[in-house]
Amino acid sequence: MMQRVEMEWPPCLDEYEKLVFRVNNTPRVVIDNAVCPNATIVKVDSNRNHGILLEAVQVLTDLNLSIKKAYISSDGQWSMDVFHVTDHTGKKLTDDNVIGYIEQSLGTIHYTRTCDFTGLTALELTGTDRVGLLSEVFAVLADLQCNIVEAKVWTHNGRIASLIYVKDCNSGSPIEDSQQINRIVSRLRSVLKGDSDIRSARTTVSLAVTHTERRLHQMMSADRDYEREPTLIVGCDSASVTVQNWAERGYSIVNVQCKDRTKLLFDVVCTLTDMEYVVFHATVNTSADKACLEFYIRHMDGTPISSEAERDRVILCLKAAVERRASTGVRLELCATDRPGLLADVTRTFRENGLNVTRCEISTTLDTAFNVFYVTDSRGNAVDPKIIESVRDRVGISNLQVKELPSLYQESPERGGEAMGVAGDEGRLE
Repeated sequence: MMQRVEMEWPPCLDEYEKLVFRVNNTPRVVIDNAVCPNATIVKVDSNRNHGILLEAVQVLTDLNLSIKKAYISSDGQWSMDVFHVTDHTGKKLTDDNVIGYIEQSLGTIHYTRTCDFTGLTALELTGTDRVGLLSEVFAVLADLQCNIVEAKVWTHNGRIASLIYVKDCNSGSPIEDSQQINRIVSRLRSVLKGDSDIRSARTTVSLAVTHTERRLHQMMSADRDYEREPTLIVGCDSASVTVQNWAERGYSIVNVQCKDRTKLLFDVVCTLTDMEYVVFHATVNTSADKACLEFYIRHMDGTPISSEAERDRVILCLKAAVERRASTGVRLELCATDRPGLLADVTRTFRENGLNVTRCEISTTLDTAFNVFYVTDSRGNAVDPKIIESVRDRVGISNLQVKELPSLYQESPERGGEAMGVAGDEGRLE
């Protein structure tokens, strides 16, 4: 059975008028479930603009879809992007609402997309990572009567970047008073500086108009995390990145090989786009848990990579982009009734038990907080299961669930829970 959604041409257009329409208006989108036996095919046919590939990939990955294969091809000012996608269970897309949303969103990717956090104040933080830092940040915000509504935190090579969206606890409104904003920025900067990060700690209030994860990439890149001494990430396979020039055709060929995961293509394309490279052709192939991505790129002025130093920088930046989202440690999911100081209390418990948060995502819907943390011990190693149990006892067994632990871990029978092993794709924060 084929499920196909196709953008219709306006009535009464001849072939030339259709051509003009395609150049100057929305892309043509086809979603097909019949061609491939194990994936849904999404095709986007449009005139080529810088950033349009990233916008298309962003639409798909924001739905937590896995891109199993992709073919990107440009001819002059035309671009054809073909994606083989599955849902988080590895199956074809069958939900009409999801298919309709994809068709509508991809059909409008010529228009600038922004991140809508109306009614919230966005805080951007970068600095040197350390055990307990997130606990201190959340404690400061709680003390200053800031309610954390959404947040994402990444760590990489000893650095931390975070986007935190807050509102006033008392009024429920965005924080606009300049004196209050100055107090928040000053206190957070002091926390980030600690005793050894006087120069590079940064705290700013932003307009939050950029896609959150793209902004995190930009923040860590601006912090030059890719140049810092690599931190050994237990259980994380480093990406292999090569760059060579195809002089006859004027392209630079970038090849990335690494462990496959959701949003991998987004991270790589985001980095190339923000470095102002244009992707003319690309192929993405995945097999088992491995991914191979190849890109034919040029600068925006049409020239390939011109120096060894530039080549080395591209390699470092792409490796960093792949590693920043690496899922390391035990995944803990907190689902509880939201209240002031909830995050400060939970992360203080983590700190007091020697747990380091390597990545987290905070979200709030109505009065319920759903928060995901990846934690290791203070040295980046696997956490002793007994410590996890102690933390759960303090936070609440029913509130804090374990999604990833070493296979030796077994839920104790008296708790009435199921044995937990290492989660697959469905158990990962993407």
